[in-house]
Amino acid sequence: MNSRTNAPIGRYPVPTLSDMPSDIRDRLLAVQEKSGFIPNVFLVFAHWPDEFRAFFAYHDALMDRPGNLTKAEREMIVVATSNANQCQYCVVAHGAILRVRAKNALIADQIAVNYRKADITERQKAMLDFAMKVALEAYAVGEDDFATLAQHGLDAEDAWDIAAIASFFGMSNRMANVTSLRPNDEFYTLGR
Repeated sequence: MNSRTNAPIGRYPVPTLSDMPSDIRDRLLAVQEKSGFIPNVFLVFAHWPDEFRAFFAYHDALMDRPGNLTKAEREMIVVATSNANQCQYCVVAHGAILRVRAKNALIADQIAVNYRKADITERQKAMLDFAMKVALEAYAVGEDDFATLAQHGLDAEDAWDIAAIASFFGMSNRMANVTSLRPNDEFYTLGR
């Protein structure tokens, strides 16, 4: 249940911690210890243990790996594309993470509303233009898009990362919407 509204956190039942496989329970408890709460996405996906493991393994591979994109820039991609996909959960949750990682209380709202007007670099705007094209019209991605990225110091590996994040969160956005996943109250004030 969402603590403020007493609304369910999603459409599907959430297993109790004691009913979860030990590896999933341990991960949730570690997240809770670090952040002070368990994000609802962990609880909802725990209903499907095999999918939970696969989902978070790919999430971690995309969002935590070293590379030319900072962790804040990776979160920018999530916020911009999740807004385009009308995913309340991901905009709110990853907006909070973006505020923390960028050490900027305004950036997530700016990017969610209109990243082209946000206080970000031209490189970041090019990154988000590419991410949005992947999210909304991947069939139209072509050599010109890679050339534009290159003009901003983003190479083919960076393009892969941008595309993979936009694509993964496209799936995540759709599942969050289908499951009626609600953001935790804590996300709204985190990093402000």
